[in-house]
Amino acid sequence: MSSAVVDTPPVSIYIDGSCIENRNVTADTAAGWGFVVVIGDRGVGRGTGDLMHESSGPVITNPKSDEWLGAEVGSNNTGELSAMVHALRWILVNCPKGEVTIRADSMYALRITDGSWSAKANKKLSHLSQELWKEVAQVVDLHNAHVKAHSGHRWNERADHLAYRGQGDDDPIPLQFWRPGQR
Repeated sequence: MSSAVVDTPPVSIYIDGSCIENRNVTADTAAGWGFVVVIGDRGVGRGTGDLMHESSGPVITNPKSDEWLGAEVGSNNTGELSAMVHALRWILVNCPKGEVTIRADSMYALRITDGSWSAKANKKLSHLSQELWKEVAQVVDLHNAHVKAHSGHRWNERADHLAYRGQGDDDPIPLQFWRPGQR
């Protein structure tokens, strides 16, 4: 009896964080996160593949909130790491076994999460992203890749849009009406 091998298309998850007032940040500074899950994308920026899921929201800095991930301040970096945590959690619950590449325009988020760099602040959030990375890597073939920011890459621009809208907890423009670069 022969069993067929199912070729699962690669999954790319684009993450981004946003903070308009990214100077002298505090716990009251608005910041957002967003991520986009795409099936069949190879990361070249032409917008290939099919959108499977997208999500966004504000960075939570209140330790008393059930949604707090460990961010001490609202900043671009805490937005990037929050997006990473939400994406990794999504993988654990929803993603089939196979190859998953998390693509980000933030070397900070990629290197903190894979343990190459050490965090100087927001250590609880950083630790959570690292622990989730290790857990997810046991379930799927997990990789990360850097994407140049604001270069017209369709899915990275979509993650940017989601993060920008997430800082105000605003709804994103529906994909069919949205264009890269539109915030």
